[in-house]
Amino acid sequence: MRIALDAMGGDLGPEVVVDGVALGLAENRSVTEVVLVGDRERVQSALDRVQCRDSRIRIVHATEVLTMDDNPLTAVRKKKDSSMARAINLVEDSECDAVISPGNTGALVATASFKLRRIEGVERPAIATVIPTSSSNFVLLDGGATPECKAIHLLQFAIMGTVYAREVLGKKQPRVGLLSNGSEEMKGTDVTRAALKLCKEADLNFIGYVEGHDLFAEHVDVVVADGFVGNIVLKTIESMGTGFKGLLKNALTANPLRQLGALLAKGAFQELKQKMDPEEHGGAPLLGLNGTVIKVHGSARKQMFKNAIRQTASAVQHKITEQIERAIGVANERAAHLPEATPAGGQAS
Repeated sequence: MRIALDAMGGDLGPEVVVDGVALGLAENRSVTEVVLVGDRERVQSALDRVQCRDSRIRIVHATEVLTMDDNPLTAVRKKKDSSMARAINLVEDSECDAVISPGNTGALVATASFKLRRIEGVERPAIATVIPTSSSNFVLLDGGATPECKAIHLLQFAIMGTVYAREVLGKKQPRVGLLSNGSEEMKGTDVTRAALKLCKEADLNFIGYVEGHDLFAEHVDVVVADGFVGNIVLKTIESMGTGFKGLLKNALTANPLRQLGALLAKGAFQELKQKMDPEEHGGAPLLGLNGTVIKVHGSARKQMFKNAIRQTASAVQHKITEQIERAIGVANERAAHLPEATPAGGQAS
């Protein structure tokens, strides 16, 4: 398989990208080519620095870079020779099977949606983020691609999340929950109540509403929300992890006795740190498009790029796009007779 990688979109430049690609290729023989898209001179210099001579690496030159401050529509209308746009073009032209980018999320969603188009039957794309729990993990979507949703969109997110959790995360019958402010069916908004009815009718292992305190209780595998709520939840979890790390450090260094205890538990703390590190889980797939698109953090280090290559290879091997298209077709057909699935269904008044 062939992967296009936006080498210029991240905060740390192509050097860290090249480090991660070298590690990723060493672990994944199924990847036949990685196309690094960006300033040829800088990318080649980075390859020379790490003495990477892997014949599976190719460089495609791009003259422009999309910054985090660029308006997403700029990606489509003006910066047509950006490293992100050129990388997505390679998938559009069938030269590559997937694309990875650490660039501007809004620009990635806009550009990929415009060039690759949505899978037939899919109304909106969704960003799926894998979040670790004490003994497993769950998929949260949408993480920010579609802030305002109708009920049918949430149903489709549930379908896409189920396919991803089953095929890539290995969960045989993913349990799907719709995020709300209570477990009772009268709770939520007009949109979530309508989506609840649609999800009940779909071929899902649907457990109904889940609340914030259910997310880490180990009984849900796919958590569905609109992109506005999902993005807030995602960033709250990330900041909570950082805050807790600081609190724990202060508590464990308060006196010599605690410092000794911390030293004895060093192995456990390192294991916890690794498990909670988003770098270990790769990127977040943008589901619902005709092509595999993986978004990694703008500040991603080499470990995240290495794992994103593994994650991308798995998504391509499991034919996620084709499976989503089939599952969405079945779900749309089953929901067609329900008023909640109509264009106006589930919209707040």
